[in-house]
Amino acid sequence: MRNSVDVAADAALARMGYKSELPRSLSMMSILGLSVAIMAVPFGLSTTFFISLTNGVSVTILWGWVLLSLISLSIAASLAEICAVYPTAGGVYYWSAMLSTKKWAPLASWTCGWLTLIGNWTVTTSINFSGGQVILSAISLWKEDFVPNAWQTVLMFWGVMLVCMLVNIFGTRYLDLINKVCVYWTSATVVIVMITLLAMAPTKRSAAFVFGNFDPSASGWPAGWSFFVGLLQAAYTLTGAYDPVLGYGMVAAMCEEVQHPEREVPKAMVLSVAAAGVMGVIFLLPILFTLPDVELLLGVASGQPIGLLFKTVTGSAAGGFGLLFLIIGVLFFAGTGALTASSRCTYAFARDGAIPGSRLWSRVNTRLDVPLWGIILSTVVDCLLGLIYFGSTAAFNSFTGVATICLSTSYGLPILVSLLRGRKLVRHSSFSLGKFGFVINIITICWISLAIVLFCMPVAIPVTAKSMNYASVVFSGFASISIAWYFIRGRKAFHGPPVQADTNPEDIGVVAGKTMTDSESSPAVSGEEKYVHSKHTAARPSYDIGTQ
Repeated sequence: MRNSVDVAADAALARMGYKSELPRSLSMMSILGLSVAIMAVPFGLSTTFFISLTNGVSVTILWGWVLLSLISLSIAASLAEICAVYPTAGGVYYWSAMLSTKKWAPLASWTCGWLTLIGNWTVTTSINFSGGQVILSAISLWKEDFVPNAWQTVLMFWGVMLVCMLVNIFGTRYLDLINKVCVYWTSATVVIVMITLLAMAPTKRSAAFVFGNFDPSASGWPAGWSFFVGLLQAAYTLTGAYDPVLGYGMVAAMCEEVQHPEREVPKAMVLSVAAAGVMGVIFLLPILFTLPDVELLLGVASGQPIGLLFKTVTGSAAGGFGLLFLIIGVLFFAGTGALTASSRCTYAFARDGAIPGSRLWSRVNTRLDVPLWGIILSTVVDCLLGLIYFGSTAAFNSFTGVATICLSTSYGLPILVSLLRGRKLVRHSSFSLGKFGFVINIITICWISLAIVLFCMPVAIPVTAKSMNYASVVFSGFASISIAWYFIRGRKAFHGPPVQADTNPEDIGVVAGKTMTDSESSPAVSGEEKYVHSKHTAARPSYDIGTQ
């Protein structure tokens, strides 16, 4: 059931090779809420708190966050500039093809698409898996000797995934409201935690500790390297954007459900990172000023010390749970939002035949107005990934690491291609970076190159089989599936995004100042064969992307 139509946006989408099948019922505020939901600043920082506590404490926690916020702004701005030209649910997957030359476009889109898909799946896994751990950690507030076993942890994770799946399937008409409520809930959580901790803390740390203490001794790494390894806390949370807990890049997957996406989605991508950066500082400062003994927090058996921190500062289990409940509330917004984005990514990639069983995964349930099988596939894959916990108690590190690596790389690929081609195809973007574009793009690529190495590292050394960061193993497993499917089907049948055979990429994109005429917009509604849509047949025409 279509409850909102944007003829101009549908026409622009048709020029990009797709037929509009989803209702454009989400507003910019809703998309901003989705991005904030996926980044889930209080939740993301809380569940990864042990990483920065181990790798430097205050300096890594606070200044690492500030540094990554600035870097993430450059990533978000770079992606927003491209998104304003090609607003489609394919996101970086589509952009990589359109910005590449004809020769390399299919391989670029295939590689970027799989990186995005893996990143979306694993970031959803990491959010909901850590959420299950946080819920179980609440029991230890009253029963201090409680240590959840592997089965309890995995079953709780599956329960969280089930709730998020049901909301995505049956609550789609309320997603706009849910995303908006998320903004207020998340903001209220930050304010309530700040006031409660500062008001109830029996003692407070000095400003010298909060802004200048650096102690990487618990990590075993050299001091400088330990600081960079500790950046995973900030990168993971902003990746919800950035990878993005990895949010703003994932928000591009909602382009086809927004009116005026070339204007609204880029704004939401950048504003979400700016809002998250400020929100993170406000959330972290009171925690650092009231931080209990670091060794006590790192000794928590569940690996999630935030509940114990709240209990210690407030002086009661009930007080600690009250604050933890707010964080758990953010979890459900984050988990639901992440599954929404990952299912749309699955749908967008499947409709171009790049996933085994694409015909099924690309179906849209017309009664529910959702890509039902895309949601189911994303949920099943995430639940299977949770089984890694039986082999490694550091499974959460693996999920966060591989999510950050995949999403960072997928975001970097279209930016790198645009740079190598002189940024020609984004020069008329309605969200242009102007003369600063080259510098901002270069900063983005340099950081992503470093991040790929950093987030394969274990949090601390020496390493055992149980504490190893298996991000590289998880990544290799998915890479094997991608490579195998490429040789089985992709190299012969996959041509990248379906666009007209004789179309120039600059004519496909949305150009700043260009007005859509009636003749241009009508095919999106009538479905004339002038366009090649997502429900294409096996005999798809090849396309001309760029120049040789």
